[in-house]
Amino acid sequence: MTKEEFANFEEKYSKEIETMRQSAYDLHQSVNQTYGDSLPYGFHLDMVVDLIRRFGHLVCAGEEDVLPLFFGGFYHDSIEDARLTYNDVKKVARQWMTDEQALMAVEIVYALTNDKGRSRAERAGEKYYKGIRETPYAPFVKLCDRLANTTFSCSDDEGNPRMREVYKQEMPHFLRAINPHSGDQRFAIPQEVIEVLVELLIDEMERDEIRKRWQEL
Repeated sequence: MTKEEFANFEEKYSKEIETMRQSAYDLHQSVNQTYGDSLPYGFHLDMVVDLIRRFGHLVCAGEEDVLPLFFGGFYHDSIEDARLTYNDVKKVARQWMTDEQALMAVEIVYALTNDKGRSRAERAGEKYYKGIRETPYAPFVKLCDRLANTTFSCSDDEGNPRMREVYKQEMPHFLRAINPHSGDQRFAIPQEVIEVLVELLIDEMERDEIRKRWQEL
């Protein structure tokens, strides 16, 4: 899909997308979830969806997948952080989509929901990443989520140097873990997005080595 085509579909469904956005805002507000020290969680959701707007044309296979893709961005933390169940999310998605689209949308959200665990490694283990690799658009939405969090951790205002270092150390494993090596564009993790992530985390001297390792994955 071309960038222009994707933008045209976004415009066509702009009313649904805006209603979806406000619904996700209200959901996270209802459980008093914030981002960083004091920002509304919608700040993070907008960051993720802005990346979907910017790069979604690289993965979107057709018009029918546009709304599930945006829904995945807005609702990706709704099970993990906002106390919804799988069926709750599916019911919400049906407000704007067909049953088939709603199933695709909720599967993205479910794939991005961390497993139960005592540590970061346990919550995002092999089972978790396997689910992402096997779900259309989940690798891309997860990559957008990671880039949004990384961008925030590197910001001047509320940056988190500790998490920046965590993301840097995790990056080679993370990219391997979400990459299904599929020829199906719905599972793609676009090089253009990876390049932005690399530029945030890696100084110039290290970038060539990272790119070399990525090409070998």
